[in-house]
Amino acid sequence: MQKRELGKSGLEVSAIGFGCMGLNFSYGHALSDAESIALIRQAVDRGETFFDTAEVYGPYTNEKIVGEALKPVRDRVVIATKFGFNIEDGKMAGMNSRPEQIRKVADASLQRLGIEQIDLFYQHRVDPAVPIEDVAGTVKDLIAEGKVKHFGLSEPGAATVRRAHAVQPVTALQNEYSLWTRGPETNGILDACEDLGIGLVAYSPLGKGFLTGAMSGGTKLGEGDFRALLPRFTPEAMEKNQALIDLLKSLAERKAATPAQIALAWLLAQAPWIVPIPGTTKLGRFEENIAAADLVLGADDLDEIQQALDAIAIEGERYPAHLMATTGR
Repeated sequence: MQKRELGKSGLEVSAIGFGCMGLNFSYGHALSDAESIALIRQAVDRGETFFDTAEVYGPYTNEKIVGEALKPVRDRVVIATKFGFNIEDGKMAGMNSRPEQIRKVADASLQRLGIEQIDLFYQHRVDPAVPIEDVAGTVKDLIAEGKVKHFGLSEPGAATVRRAHAVQPVTALQNEYSLWTRGPETNGILDACEDLGIGLVAYSPLGKGFLTGAMSGGTKLGEGDFRALLPRFTPEAMEKNQALIDLLKSLAERKAATPAQIALAWLLAQAPWIVPIPGTTKLGRFEENIAAADLVLGADDLDEIQQALDAIAIEGERYPAHLMATTGR
């Protein structure tokens, strides 16, 4: 597995990481704990070193699975987790990034993961009630205490990134970025990463499964699948967005690759400090994903993709309005 450094932080991770959320949360189908642990360990055997989780995945259970799976190989892997929400009766109940809450979450996550130091600790969403300087200062203290190694932010606005970075250097931003979600190119996030030496961890790099080419307007989402709440996953939107899949399939056929591999290789080609973190519940899909790190898209390929994207209008917002309001702060 190829490696990449997140910005100029010195934190080196697999060029393609593993987003663990979907192992047991959000997609309406969950692996058993034993199946999840086995898959994570198989991923490590194939060179994966970067695993992403959060306290709200489950809640709590995803961290426990990741911790148990990685216990035998702790010295070989990087574990990222997140803070920033209240959890009540097993559900997210509003944002909370007050310093005392950050400390509470750090201690609880360390215990659930069974580790002595969190490698990368993200604020899951920017809390408008708490100055970002207070958040960064609290994580700075946790770093000084040895409980956290690196600081990250998820879905912040570019101005917030710069304010946080002035207090405690930010190692990575975790933002949604893919062929059908290109906001980081225009909202200042990629510019901030370049200017400040910050890595970008691209979540949902395969469009929550759509960019694999396995979905269409006739796809029926199962009970409990959160995609059923997303505007882009209405049958009408998926039908209109099929033009993007047609593009990926055409290029994949010429490259002897899959649509997912083209989508991941495109992300890797955007900057050397970008690391996608696709998730999966299947070993075969994981192996397909990591093989994308060896797929080279030349300048002509990238130009062709850009020209085609310019002619495709993506249908539907990535989240409902109330969730879109939590991003870019």
